[in-house]
Amino acid sequence: MNLDPLFQPLQLGVLSLKHRVVMAPLTRLRSRKPGDVPTALNAEYYGQRASEGGLIITEATDISPQARGYRGAPGIYSCEQIAGWRLVTDAVHAKGGLIANQIWHTGRVSHSSLQPKAALPVAPSAIAAPAKVTAATGDLVMAEVPRELTLEEIQQIASDFVRAANHATAAGFDAVEVHGANGYLLDQFLQNGANQRRDAYGGSVQNRSRLLLEVIDAVSAAVGPGRVGVRLSPFGSAYGIFDTDGWALWEHIADQLGQRRLAYLHLVEPRAIWSSNSKAFDPNAPELTAKLKSSYGGQLITAGGYRGDTARAVIASGGADAVAFGRLFIANPDLPERLRHGAEFNSYDRSTFYGGGARGYIDYPFLASEKSQRAGAESAALFSSEIPDPST
Repeated sequence: MNLDPLFQPLQLGVLSLKHRVVMAPLTRLRSRKPGDVPTALNAEYYGQRASEGGLIITEATDISPQARGYRGAPGIYSCEQIAGWRLVTDAVHAKGGLIANQIWHTGRVSHSSLQPKAALPVAPSAIAAPAKVTAATGDLVMAEVPRELTLEEIQQIASDFVRAANHATAAGFDAVEVHGANGYLLDQFLQNGANQRRDAYGGSVQNRSRLLLEVIDAVSAAVGPGRVGVRLSPFGSAYGIFDTDGWALWEHIADQLGQRRLAYLHLVEPRAIWSSNSKAFDPNAPELTAKLKSSYGGQLITAGGYRGDTARAVIASGGADAVAFGRLFIANPDLPERLRHGAEFNSYDRSTFYGGGARGYIDYPFLASEKSQRAGAESAALFSSEIPDPST
């Protein structure tokens, strides 16, 4: 009998998963404005996608007013936001699911119109992102030259991450995921294309890794390392981020994180072009999951354009322990069941990804139970031939 790699139990720190289909963090920009408060609509969305023993990672959540980079992104720094998130965690737990809150600071990927007192966005160095960002009007505008953070302000940001983690616990989350990916503030500190500081937080690989590791250590001390994950996007290029040290940077970080016995490391494969429908993969991007899993040594979640066959293959090969799905989860609230039974996927509508209301958010159809049963019987007979030989 062939066991489906996606549907085996997995322990991530204190989290006991019954399957390995993870919902990736997905920015949807539907929290209530003003206040950036999660609502009953958000609770329905996450509740729809919850499954028994399945892990959901929320959309990126602002740790402070300064962290804001998008209209409608939720926060976790006010009492009202905590109460709003409690609606969400209750909805997920009612379905037997687990949920982690991804916490972030956008850094230079913000605009002064979104900042307290219309101040400039902050960053490790006064280097503008070579990209457009979102203003408070919703318009895309070229990024401003940010203000370089002082040492005292860096320590305050680390404290803001800890406060956010504590608030997430108060809101009923099972874990937190520190967002160190996709060109946002912690990623800006990691990569020398954005970080040209000459103090303890700049220069060497060790110095540029310092803030991420200090945040991880402080958050772990607050909520326990078994409730902490971290997301990285090595060799990614979002918002013009880049680094010239290559593998040396990412292997150092993976090794350091591995020593901290976190719940998991979550990696975004650089092959995935998340802003495109017509060009899904970059054929020149390095394959990093298996290599960095070896450096990390712990449980690893991989993301980046996976489908059922490729997800099963990466787990079966030992390259990763779980797979996070993004766009497929937007359009398929019952994605684990569709993957389990080999059913067809709903198509997603990119025009409804960011902002709006119920359309394109909570109105995607579920499988009929009888269709699931038929597909399950058919796919069970064919399953052994679905997994590619990882040695080829």
